[in-house]
Amino acid sequence: MSIIPRRGVCLVVSAPSGAGKTSLTRALLEQEPETRMSISVTTRDPRPGEKEGVHYHFITPMRHAEMRTQGELLEWAEVFGHFYGSPRAPVEEALASGRDVVFDIDWQGYRQLRDSLPADVVGLFILPPSRAELERRLRGRGTDSAAVIAGRMDKAVAEMSHAGEFDALVVNDDFATALTECRAVLHAARLAMPRQTGLTGFLATLAGERLTR
Repeated sequence: MSIIPRRGVCLVVSAPSGAGKTSLTRALLEQEPETRMSISVTTRDPRPGEKEGVHYHFITPMRHAEMRTQGELLEWAEVFGHFYGSPRAPVEEALASGRDVVFDIDWQGYRQLRDSLPADVVGLFILPPSRAELERRLRGRGTDSAAVIAGRMDKAVAEMSHAGEFDALVVNDDFATALTECRAVLHAARLAMPRQTGLTGFLATLAGERLTR
């Protein structure tokens, strides 16, 4: 923990499918004890192995509508007929206590989150080293048809067109290097002056120490 009390950071990690976002985010959380993953709400049914409060909070469409109306969601989206969203209360509680929150959302969610908490959000976009490597990774996931792979590539290109909206970019060519760079983005955000909520008191303490010598 920092000597100077600080406000937490909302780190949004976005990437096209195949760029390695999931692996990098998991490793980041393991190496940064002051971070936690934001747990989204969803109106879809749990998939095999998914646990309430661990992977998602599973809610009804009516409850999701209530949360939207009452401003309880920082961002939300509808995907294939199901609603998702990031609850506001646990995030604001974490930020106030100096803990960082990581979000695995797309560029549209990033825009909404940035509008909801403009002073707290840092956006990180993960890119593949090349189009050829991205296609190779997508093909390596299974036995999808050429048409499915082509559709995923088109979607990835569309997502990458929004990379310039983010605060930082990391190219995931070498995993260890990419992870180091992701951590560097988080550390820099933590050290930003506006986050140092205890700075005034800390400086007063230093001034007092100097005067007593």
